[in-house]
Amino acid sequence: MSFLAILSGIAILVWFYLTAKEKSEHRFNWAIVGFIGYWLAWGGVKLLLTITGLVAKGTIMSVIVNQIPVICAIGAAFMIRRKLLADAAEK
Repeated sequence: MSFLAILSGIAILVWFYLTAKEKSEHRFNWAIVGFIGYWLAWGGVKLLLTITGLVAKGTIMSVIVNQIPVICAIGAAFMIRRKLLADAAEK
């Protein structure tokens, strides 16, 4: 697991918590949903890359390929946040 993945996971946790606080929603629920969503997306993409054999053997290519799950997980977190914001606006 890369340092970027851990740092991004913590940033997602804080981001969701602060957004929920700003919108007067359940802060811990939002933070947990964002955190779990991030790590599920990260794990799914990492598993998919491993199954398909796209794990590189070279050092530089390995670093690049290992960041793909982080990018996909951040994208998933954006979509989860957008859905939570839409649900909060309906209330």
